[in-house]
Amino acid sequence: MSKRLRSQLEQEIPEDARCEIHLEPPQRFCHDDQVTLCDKYFMSQEHRNHVIYGVQEAAENYRKLFQEILNTLKEKLEVAKSILADERERMVMMQEEEQNFKAMIESEYRIRFWLMIEENKVNFQSPQGCRFNLNLREASQKQLMEFATKLREKFQEILQAVKQVFKEMVELANKRNCQLLNSNKMLLQRLNCLGRENMSKLRESEVRLSEQICSLQKVTTELEEKCGQSASALLQNARHSLERSESLLLQCLEPARITDLSLCQITGMSKMLEVLQRPITLDPKTAHPCLVLSEDLRSVRLRNVQQDVPSHPERFDFSATVLGVESFTSGRHYWEVDVEKATQWQLGVHGSSASRSASGDKVLFTGSIMGTDYTFWAFPPLKRVSWREQMHRVGVFLDYEYGQISFYDVTKRSLIYNFSYLTFQGALRPVFSLCISNGGMNSDSLSICLPHVSSCNGTFSRQSSLV
Repeated sequence: MSKRLRSQLEQEIPEDARCEIHLEPPQRFCHDDQVTLCDKYFMSQEHRNHVIYGVQEAAENYRKLFQEILNTLKEKLEVAKSILADERERMVMMQEEEQNFKAMIESEYRIRFWLMIEENKVNFQSPQGCRFNLNLREASQKQLMEFATKLREKFQEILQAVKQVFKEMVELANKRNCQLLNSNKMLLQRLNCLGRENMSKLRESEVRLSEQICSLQKVTTELEEKCGQSASALLQNARHSLERSESLLLQCLEPARITDLSLCQITGMSKMLEVLQRPITLDPKTAHPCLVLSEDLRSVRLRNVQQDVPSHPERFDFSATVLGVESFTSGRHYWEVDVEKATQWQLGVHGSSASRSASGDKVLFTGSIMGTDYTFWAFPPLKRVSWREQMHRVGVFLDYEYGQISFYDVTKRSLIYNFSYLTFQGALRPVFSLCISNGGMNSDSLSICLPHVSSCNGTFSRQSSLV
């Protein structure tokens, strides 16, 4: 009976789980050679100096180690899936952002072209050096005859000079137009190049992450199966499974590093903006009770305690906002605001029907400073604007007829963001907002800058007159 029972047990033990030399059931495990040993082989000279464990003890140690690695692999698998989803979302957002930048570039250069035409009109209508001071009532007949003679003699000379000036101005306008078109073309080409590079990096990242996820899923499944096996089966190729798992754990999971499209910054500002700059003043009737306006109504400061102010239907009672007195129902207008002394602020326009489809009655650009982090948002729709530096002075340009609102960094003389193809109905008023703090002291302030008085490089001035 003992022989029959022993024979039956030997038949139930798999061939690969027996000692290769003595065909005995394994009782020991050699950690150095990663093989199971029977008691006879265990005593051999070959394994005398090796680290030897009992089969059950070794299997339990590996099972615990596999389970720890398995948990880590599952966590890494979820991270990889999350990053892959983010990369695919970034691909969609990158395409949308590229299209948005193209629209901004085209819109800005369209506005600059219109402003350049207006500038040329001002230049053509402002002749230089044509100044006469003749009192016809006091002039004698002799003086009039002398004046007529001189005028007749100089007529051809003046005519030729005017023609030459006109020709030079036309050539200058054409040259500036070509420069504007070339600049627009180069910026769009650079944007396209960056867009292709970014999409290529994102696709490569998508492929790499997909392969890592596939490997993680495969090894995770293998380890789950391994942990459910018998001691002898678990110990087979245990080191190989361990090394393979650890190599996956060492692989770095990171998103693609792409270039910020904001590097395609539209630099320069039209000189006509200085001509269009308006002397905006603040409307006390609309100011939130926490806002203190200066005597000249060009600055607003935030205080932490509300003032006792008379009620008014136009007064803001929810946000620390004040409107400008001026309202616009047509034309082009520009104003500048000093935001250096504000940590959180909003600028834009406010109207009863300022909308793009159903986007609301405001168009806003928001800036905030948290330590060394500068955050900027445009609305509507809510969109983050990439900008690496603090803004000191922001310019706001409104073109009512063409539905255009642009925001400029006046210090760097570059476009921040613009809205195009808006539909305006009714009057629009400049809006200025500060953020009410939750406790603590806050002395943020905004100041409206006065219009420039000096002429623009001697080409044209704010007001042209013929004396």
